[in-house]
Amino acid sequence: MSENIKITDIRCPNCGGPAFFDIPHQTYLCRYCGSSVGIKDANLQVHGLRQLQMGRIKNSAKNYKLASASCSGCGATLVFQENEALSNCAFCGRSLVRKDYLETTELPENMIPFALTEEEAKTRLADWCDSNRSKQEAKHVRKLLGNLKGFYLPYELIRGPVHMNVSRMDGGSTFDCEGYINDEFVNRSKQLDNLLLDGMEPFDLDALTEFNFGYVAGHRVKISDISDDVLKNRVTEETEVTYTPSVRKILETRAVDVSADVSSAMRLPVLLPVYYVADGETMAAVNGQTGKVSVRAEKESHYYFLPWWLKAILATLGISLVLFLALFGFGMSSSESLFLTGITGFFFAVVTLCLFSDTTRNSFSVESGRKIFTSGAKSFVRERGRLVQSDKILERKVMPPVFFKKLDGVIQPVALRFTSPMRIVRIVLLCIVALFLPVILALFINGFDFGRLELGGSAAWFCTIVPVVPIFLLKFGIVELYERPWIYTFQDNGKTKRYRNKLDLKISKDMVLTVLRALFIPPVSLAVWFGILCFFTMVYLTAFGFGD
Repeated sequence: MSENIKITDIRCPNCGGPAFFDIPHQTYLCRYCGSSVGIKDANLQVHGLRQLQMGRIKNSAKNYKLASASCSGCGATLVFQENEALSNCAFCGRSLVRKDYLETTELPENMIPFALTEEEAKTRLADWCDSNRSKQEAKHVRKLLGNLKGFYLPYELIRGPVHMNVSRMDGGSTFDCEGYINDEFVNRSKQLDNLLLDGMEPFDLDALTEFNFGYVAGHRVKISDISDDVLKNRVTEETEVTYTPSVRKILETRAVDVSADVSSAMRLPVLLPVYYVADGETMAAVNGQTGKVSVRAEKESHYYFLPWWLKAILATLGISLVLFLALFGFGMSSSESLFLTGITGFFFAVVTLCLFSDTTRNSFSVESGRKIFTSGAKSFVRERGRLVQSDKILERKVMPPVFFKKLDGVIQPVALRFTSPMRIVRIVLLCIVALFLPVILALFINGFDFGRLELGGSAAWFCTIVPVVPIFLLKFGIVELYERPWIYTFQDNGKTKRYRNKLDLKISKDMVLTVLRALFIPPVSLAVWFGILCFFTMVYLTAFGFGD
């Protein structure tokens, strides 16, 4: 394999240039000659390189004497230099059973070497303790600095296309979208805390190299000990977690459901450098390449999820309390303030119940978890033999998701817009028109003579419509925004254009019969004409008043 080509690179079969994944077209495209490489062919490229590297590892293993030890408690297996003395497991503290190491196929073909020495890692962890003196974890971690040891931990490197179904948890349409995971690492150890290890990521993949037994000197290699099914679940779960922030931003809510399919992505087992220490509830890790520190909280945090009806009751009580204090503050007596608050409380309850009734899938539950404390986004690099802080910020390389929708019988990449300013203005204007409809019609009748306008003529309308408009805004306005987003298609020039459904105004026979029955067949017709008469009477009284 050429020194300039990494195993994770996808190359154009025609010119040899790098190929980059095009999400809308679901293929790898060469930026030099424009040729494409299918997902299946790209994965075959990586598979071929892996086979070559595995053969090389087997041949070089003959030159090294390694031993292994299996934990009698947690089952962890470590590979280390034959002359190294190990007695207790670093992950659970129990005894180790030592034996010769022969199975080289358990070792991944690629790795990122350690860039920090053990002393430098201890210094980084001590610096974190100094910066977090008030935390109980810092006091306990400082006592364990002498036990910090370096391990090459087994990970799965994920790179490739991701297929997702996403939706709002409080209801709404389900959308298909595609993404691309670019160099995500998934822990392959059952003994270690995933969140703790995630906290010290990311790694700089530029340092990824072929496995070499020489790198094991002075460190230990942990063997993967989870089944392939468990690994697949972890890969899927971490992919969903990775894409959740982007989906939340697009769907404009935190309550999203992301279901990912990563079966088309390339999965590559690798070894990553980690300094690790654990004692009971105290756990800490230091990234052996960048120096980023991750410490797990010793106590669990609890998160409470309330049922929708309880949210409505609490919201009603909160609004009522604010109203009572406002009325009392403006000079009303406590009894008058309480009376008015009680009258309006029923209306508030109806509004809040309508608001939260869209979240009926949310039930009462308590979730527990532990916070992860880190040293921040800054990383360290070695310059002239010294470890110095780098100005470069390493970030996870996740391509934004692209949504797809079937338009006119063809599945196309689209952009979705929910609460755009124009849509909100339109809904607000509709509510204003509904609220003042008799007044607007009255102005047309009296020639916009505001002096003759009598708002009392529409009192019955206002009493009916004022409670309805907020409910419409909360219920049907939100449905309009989130159930039927504006859809934009991508043009050849890179710009977007709003897609408009073709109007299909077909008046069916049933519709005509329904209208005719309502207008001319009693008793329904009597109620309809009475309502029409009342409405136009209100319009007339509003336009010209009640007379002398």
